[in-house]
Amino acid sequence: MPRIIPNPKSQIQNACNEVIRLQRERDGVKTSVRFRDGRISAPIAFMGSYNPPLIGCVDFAGVAETNIELEFDRQRRALVGRAKVLNVNLSGTGGIGGSLLARIVQNSIDKKINPIEILQAEKVSFVVPIQTAGNLRMKAIGVKHEVANGFLNVRVVYEFQKAE
Repeated sequence: MPRIIPNPKSQIQNACNEVIRLQRERDGVKTSVRFRDGRISAPIAFMGSYNPPLIGCVDFAGVAETNIELEFDRQRRALVGRAKVLNVNLSGTGGIGGSLLARIVQNSIDKKINPIEILQAEKVSFVVPIQTAGNLRMKAIGVKHEVANGFLNVRVVYEFQKAE
């Protein structure tokens, strides 16, 4: 159950640090990334504190079930991922407060993590020297991905250009 810490100074100084910190493990669940069934899932163990009105500082901890959705951002020319919180299980609360905390955890992830840059197209573009025709530039213009059990396949789509 969340522990309520009376803090008379919080009304004056707002001393409660409203933060969420990642942990390696909580309640037997390790923070990790898993490639399964065509999806990327990431259980995230965390702990933190929140200062709701009229209650005072509340410490909490738990595990967030997240999916990472991949897409090719054409403007940035990069394969990016976005972590999306599906569910939050708070330690010792039997699910009470999970929906409110899910929004807080999602907002924190959006501010600090999303979008996650996986691969820049520029990093896989290159020039191939060809003796008879000069140089050929292979410019990466798109990325397709496939998630399989235990790995991520990335296919790069190229546009061929004559390099100067």
